[in-house]
Amino acid sequence: MTHQTKAELSRLLKDVREKTGLEVRLVPRGGEETKFTLSYCGETAEAFLDGTGEGAAEKAKLVSYLVSNADARDVLPDKADHLKNILLGEGSGWYIYRFLTKFNLSDGACFAVELLVPKRIEEALAHIESCLQDASDMAVRMDDTHLVVVKFMDADETPLEFGHFLSQSLYEELGVKASVGIGCEMKSFVEIASSYRQASTAVRVSALFSSESKVHTYREYLLVKMLEDLPKDRLKEYMEQFYVESADEVFEDQDMMETAERFLENSLNISETSRDLFMHRNTLMYRLDKIERITGLNIRKFSDAVTFRVITILYKLLNP
Repeated sequence: MTHQTKAELSRLLKDVREKTGLEVRLVPRGGEETKFTLSYCGETAEAFLDGTGEGAAEKAKLVSYLVSNADARDVLPDKADHLKNILLGEGSGWYIYRFLTKFNLSDGACFAVELLVPKRIEEALAHIESCLQDASDMAVRMDDTHLVVVKFMDADETPLEFGHFLSQSLYEELGVKASVGIGCEMKSFVEIASSYRQASTAVRVSALFSSESKVHTYREYLLVKMLEDLPKDRLKEYMEQFYVESADEVFEDQDMMETAERFLENSLNISETSRDLFMHRNTLMYRLDKIERITGLNIRKFSDAVTFRVITILYKLLNP
């Protein structure tokens, strides 16, 4: 093997170690180790890793496979298309490894953010890309109205803070009011498709509820998602247990529902809700009393507020 090829192979083995934790050497160390052959760029080289037996042999096979297919990196699609494949769950672990290696990206804890952008989507994408400071952070257009940002964890900024930053920045710079959904943090980029699905769910489900905020996390709607996954017959069964017919008067009244939703969002705080709705405290109290009179639930009490929330979710899932 030529000196140049051997140097390239050494760099590749370093990448393999960083991504998989497997340390492979091109020179023997002595002691219990497994010797095997690597093929790279039409040449071969002896390699060694610690340990013997079936486990070590399987590790050697994995490294051999990774190295022998390393030059396939050159036939990857462009970065955006490749990232879309990964987000949609169409990339294997090896596919993702090739992506990280080809584009010189570091693995680590990360999360996905989906933005529903009603207009100027190309400008929005360009603006978001200009805001990303970490070289590993990425943004991609999924379709005519949706963008996704992959953000690696930053000790100085929480996912929710980052989501609010994107929302505010798009509005201030482009006049675009985007709905933002934030997926859960994943330990590795390999799991980013799960975070993307969660972010997408947060955007979709938030549209069912009249919320002032445009930024939502998947955790906010975990209960909604759990109920949504149940069969319709089971949802109807639960609804029959909770529901009173007169409650339609509340659920079909947009002002009443907005009042209730904002009250719940503000952690049952009357003063904050009055301020947010520009509503006199007495008017708010009257509406809460009316909800109690119609539904039998005093949503100023935590237990009744939870019950009201569940009924609201069931109603919206059964009456989309």
